[in-house]
Amino acid sequence: MTANKTRTIFWFSLSLTFSALYGLMVLQKAFKSEYVVQDDARQHIFWMQRFVDGQLFPGDLIADYFQSLAPAGYSSFYRLMAVCGIDPLLASKLLPPVLGLVATIYCFGCTMELLPVPLAGFVACLLLNQSLWMKFDLVSATPRAFLYPLFLAALYYLLRQELFGICAAIALLGLFYPQLVLIISGVLVLRLISGQGLKSSYKIWQGNAVTLKGAATQTKPAFAGSGENSPSKSYLIFLRTIGARLQSLLQKKDDRFSTIALVVAFAVILPYALKSTGYGPVITRAEAIAMPEFWPGGRSVFFNSNPIYFWAIGERSGILPPLLPPLIWLGILLPILQRYPDRFPLIRQIDKRAKLLVEIMVVSLGLFFAAHAVLFRLYLPSRYMEHSSRVVLALAASLVITILLDAAFQRIKLPPKPEAQRLPQQKKILSIASILLLSGALVLYPTYTKSFPRTNYRPGRVAPLYEFFQQQPKDISIASLAGEANSLPTFSQRSILIGKEYALPYHVGYYRQFSQRVRDLIRAHYSPELAEARNLIEKYDVDFWLVERGAFNPEYVAKNKWLQQYQPEASIAVDRLESGTAEAIARLMETCAVFETGNFVVLESNCLRNGE
Repeated sequence: MTANKTRTIFWFSLSLTFSALYGLMVLQKAFKSEYVVQDDARQHIFWMQRFVDGQLFPGDLIADYFQSLAPAGYSSFYRLMAVCGIDPLLASKLLPPVLGLVATIYCFGCTMELLPVPLAGFVACLLLNQSLWMKFDLVSATPRAFLYPLFLAALYYLLRQELFGICAAIALLGLFYPQLVLIISGVLVLRLISGQGLKSSYKIWQGNAVTLKGAATQTKPAFAGSGENSPSKSYLIFLRTIGARLQSLLQKKDDRFSTIALVVAFAVILPYALKSTGYGPVITRAEAIAMPEFWPGGRSVFFNSNPIYFWAIGERSGILPPLLPPLIWLGILLPILQRYPDRFPLIRQIDKRAKLLVEIMVVSLGLFFAAHAVLFRLYLPSRYMEHSSRVVLALAASLVITILLDAAFQRIKLPPKPEAQRLPQQKKILSIASILLLSGALVLYPTYTKSFPRTNYRPGRVAPLYEFFQQQPKDISIASLAGEANSLPTFSQRSILIGKEYALPYHVGYYRQFSQRVRDLIRAHYSPELAEARNLIEKYDVDFWLVERGAFNPEYVAKNKWLQQYQPEASIAVDRLESGTAEAIARLMETCAVFETGNFVVLESNCLRNGE
């Protein structure tokens, strides 16, 4: 085994080791207690219990809606896990570390294609893994979790010009996270446009267009279908020429590669573009601007009166992704270092294919502005910058750090005699200190970051409540304004009427029904008469009513930013609570209670319906 191959295996193994260690840290949090679920997984995983038991969530608006949003590959994957006996919630906890390892493998491979120095591969993997575990994408086990290994796989096969690999990666990416297929497609289009073959085809097209126009002006209309110089004859010549040119174009390996990959991308993205959730249409910019849900304090904050915040750092609207660790931003120095190859000799070994990083960012930037132009039709603009930037900066930063370390090592090497040529001692010390500082900041980042790894796992704190509802019939529906209702579909596998976590306002058909439910429940919950509660029970077939004991305090509604979105119902509720007239449900808390634990009381709907 050669020394270079040994070094590659060492750094590659070390990359996988760090990825596995980070994954184990995440698993410790995932299995800290019996009832634990990742925040975003509450939306995208709970309905998959239908794969285990088809009788769950019958006619459930929320479950049906989120199931309709799931990409085909994503839902099929979890269905397969369920067939194999792995519960969807369990699969969502075990999956992220595995996806992290796959992303690490392709990240190392991409880096080695750009700069064949194994240390660079390790640095890229370390930065990428640290960045992934400081954000909730990978740990969520939602469609976003799959995009990183698949996107990196696509880049790897694109760099190596492996046709089968790129087509498979694009197909899978389209099945799990179609938005990123647009970025790959954009890169392929850029390469075709910049290719000499397409430029030559365009020139021939222009030449034949001139020929066709000349022939048309020289031929009489009465005899348009005959003669050597007839338009029809010239048109046939034109088509044959273009056909021959296209055939010649596809004979070129690079152009053929890009064209075939684009065809695959189009094939996988078309069904997604034509797909209807059944809950449309997608909300328009004008509609969203008028809704408090999209402004600060709302459920899906997008707009902001501060233009700098809106365009720069807005979570859903901004162009600058909040990427960590800080060292990942060293990637922006790569173009600067490339100007000084004499000072940083390792730069000369960077492959020319590194232009792919620039192409990705150009396409991502274009899609970012396109998403703003047709707001919500291409989903959220920031998604086109955040994910690609994380990958590109991790790769670019690894090149920068490796180049800087190499330059520092070169400075501390003992030069040949005579003594007068030796590097001043203080410069050697400075180089050594720089190496130690950079290496320490890179490897030890998780140790001085208390929140690493960030998981946003939400522990269930009311186990008796979940177990009570688990014992009830599978087709029950639970009405509640309590935040704990968000956990019931996951931990109890029972339907709820509303829940903040499920209040996504992007599809008008869904949110119109959902917001009406919220308004109806607020009115019924704080009505002085039981008629409102009875109407709600009949309208939505509610079986149980989960109430927090503090729900009849005015501040319970007044300080709840989510409930305050629904006006005038929320303000009317506060007024009634302050005046002491919102007592219909309150006065039956003891009479209709069928279960109590902590601050929660479960009321039976039949009792409320018949109560006086």
